[in-house]
Amino acid sequence: MNILHFNLSDNFGNGAGIAGYRLHQGLLAHGLNSQMLVGMRKTNDERIKAIPRSKTLIEKIIFNFTWHYGLNDINWISSFDISKNSDYQQADILNFHNLHHGYFNYLAVPSLTSAKPAVFTLHDMWSFTGHCSYSYDCERWKIGCGKCPYPDTYPGCYIDNTHLEWKLKKWVFRHSNINIVAPSNWLAEKARQSLLQDIPIHHIPYGIDTEAYQPLEREQCRSILGIAPHKKVLLFAALSLKDKRKGGDLLLKILQNLPNSLKAETVLLTIGNSGEDISKAVDMATYNLGYLNSDRLKSIAYSAADLFIFPTRADNLPLVLQESMACGTPMISFKIGGVPDLVRPDMTGYLASPEDTQDFGHGIIELLEDHQQRDRMSQNCREIALQEYPLELQAQRYIDLYRQVLQNY
Repeated sequence: MNILHFNLSDNFGNGAGIAGYRLHQGLLAHGLNSQMLVGMRKTNDERIKAIPRSKTLIEKIIFNFTWHYGLNDINWISSFDISKNSDYQQADILNFHNLHHGYFNYLAVPSLTSAKPAVFTLHDMWSFTGHCSYSYDCERWKIGCGKCPYPDTYPGCYIDNTHLEWKLKKWVFRHSNINIVAPSNWLAEKARQSLLQDIPIHHIPYGIDTEAYQPLEREQCRSILGIAPHKKVLLFAALSLKDKRKGGDLLLKILQNLPNSLKAETVLLTIGNSGEDISKAVDMATYNLGYLNSDRLKSIAYSAADLFIFPTRADNLPLVLQESMACGTPMISFKIGGVPDLVRPDMTGYLASPEDTQDFGHGIIELLEDHQQRDRMSQNCREIALQEYPLELQAQRYIDLYRQVLQNY
């Protein structure tokens, strides 16, 4: 079976890119011929190619027009030429992933799926909103958008033409031969309430390589990172503290409000950018590891930590929580989106009420003070990762879906 994936990027920089690449690897391990066309190619994987651009000047001219009318991505007319690509022609089935962020024209989906059936893996809410990847408390996507309360939310729009973009997406999916996959129960339920409701919607969680991500000896990991063995260690990961969706501002409030005695014996370990800015703001020792693209190095960080803290405001099925779970590190987060699929109260971690920094801080104190509870949660994390989220299981579920789609084509 030949599979062709479309994604913003490969194994780099964003969750959708990493998740798509992991699925690609899982399918290869099952003996399928998996290929990828991406907007940004970073790896040397010969099976991954950048989407060809043949009309760059025209696309720039069209962009200047469509952007000012609040319409994103429909300037990429070269997307309609993908049908001439040899990888497309050899594919049995297409798998779309993240289609926004300036590399692909979603209006091309009906023509591309007229000759090839497709699966669309949702990584956020974008496919059924008038522009945004997460709508937060807004539910206008259920009735056609327009009068957008968050026009600047990623991907932002120059003017509010969200009702038109919503209608364009509805037309696209009504005229496409496509099945929908949602990685979290939350996103599957949202999709069933949306303009996608008449399309088959399947729930298939992300998979993770449980060999690459596994518990390592804690003291050894701390020694590698230069952290004293007697310290309590909190781990936080995000591309940037300035990303409001990932809750960098909430993190600062949470840590500032911790008791001084606890902060004195605790180290904050950070993965991503701007981590060095936290130390002065919260008066806590901080080790910033920067951006990590190595599974092994990330496993060392997770294994060195007592708790992984993730104060997100909106998320699907966060890969960092899945990675923490596979490494046996209990987690604290807010009860939003698909987070409860992974952070299960009294089993794998602590769920705080959304935006409630006091509740979140209470969870940190409670779990840091209860060594036995953390050990029990650690065992649960690893067991659940092995049972529910191995990459092999995800790949097999996709293979079964691909076969079902091809039989019905």
